[in-house]
Amino acid sequence: MDRILIQGGFPLTGTIPIGGAKNAALPLMAAGLLTDEVLTLSNLPHLADISSMANLLVELGVDLGMNGHAPNGGHAGRTFDLSCPNIKATTAPYDLVRKMRASVLVLGPLVTRHGLARVSLPGGCAIGTRPVDLHLKALEQLGAEIELTAGYIEARAPQGLTGAKIIFPVVTVGGTENILMAATLARGETVLANAAREPEVTDLAHCLVAMGAKITGIGTDTLRIEGVDRLHGAHHTVVPDRIETGSYAVAAAITGGNLLLEGARLDLIGALADTLRKAGVEITEDPAGLRVSRINGGLKGVDMMTEPYPGFPTDMQAQVMALMAVAEGASMITETIFENRFMHVPELCRMGANINVHGASAIVRGVDSLSAAPVMATDLRASMSLVLAGLAARGETEINRVYHLDRGYERLEDKLSACGARIERAKGA
Repeated sequence: MDRILIQGGFPLTGTIPIGGAKNAALPLMAAGLLTDEVLTLSNLPHLADISSMANLLVELGVDLGMNGHAPNGGHAGRTFDLSCPNIKATTAPYDLVRKMRASVLVLGPLVTRHGLARVSLPGGCAIGTRPVDLHLKALEQLGAEIELTAGYIEARAPQGLTGAKIIFPVVTVGGTENILMAATLARGETVLANAAREPEVTDLAHCLVAMGAKITGIGTDTLRIEGVDRLHGAHHTVVPDRIETGSYAVAAAITGGNLLLEGARLDLIGALADTLRKAGVEITEDPAGLRVSRINGGLKGVDMMTEPYPGFPTDMQAQVMALMAVAEGASMITETIFENRFMHVPELCRMGANINVHGASAIVRGVDSLSAAPVMATDLRASMSLVLAGLAARGETEINRVYHLDRGYERLEDKLSACGARIERAKGA
């Protein structure tokens, strides 16, 4: 199994290209099931999850071709052409779904266009159960018949779906995306209340409109969708990855460096940028993206609480915790989105961090410096927090189980090495 080795203590300077958002690209790819014409998606990141989704779509009958590729990763990205004249299969098998929970996003498109879908239950994951019951209840409100059997979701709507008013009891990004896609081809009007407002949801809505969908309220918590008979092809550019942006912003801050994040957008990281600025990080807009550096005077501890967008993103909690571990004073980090999302804490403590967890909150008392140690990654964002800690620590940090990183960070070692990091991947046996 591969490991990443990092010799810490070197400020990062230079340019890091930011890729397209994985969490936007996956539902956009699923939208290819909604039309028999060509959907062209550009600025796709080169990641394991993208490959998994591509394999699933091909299994279902999507013709997929790559007609462009950025050689250095990030910013320009890859371009896919997806077309689905005929859905050839309606089953998303367990072997594919278990690799990536976002596979459940094919459920809405399949049942609304084909009237039938059989998708494996994704099961739990390291950071919590993340059930899909809200997806299923909403589809039932649209007229689908749902049955759970032998670990699979079977959804039927032989006469098609019919619009309805759906009020999500809690904000669900995946549920909003799945039902938004399903509603585009349903009869009549669908209203999604308490809908997720994440930029990735907005990006999907804009793409669907380009395909001929009738959607209003984009960017708000109430989406109105007037169903149409069919959608056509379109060209859409995937929004920049705000979590990759934030992760490398922390890399600049934790090493005392100065980075230009090429292609990044400030409007996508509002709450995160506010938190980083309070901690002593300078973020300025540049014609090419965002420039990030540490303000003279060092880092200061700040409190934060994860919330649905536009609040502080749960996917940045672990990375900012690594930053707070070397900030002056104390900070309290409260996680409200996922249970079990403090599994990186023991690993950071192995490196000398002073962190105490009390239920859904962690008290972080900054230390003068971290020390290298062998550590183990538990999930995607926890993996990145350990990379960031390693960049700042004294000595050589060894990070195990780094396959998590390949799901969300394109060419991580190359991007960091180009800016002065001493980082390499050691291939496993």
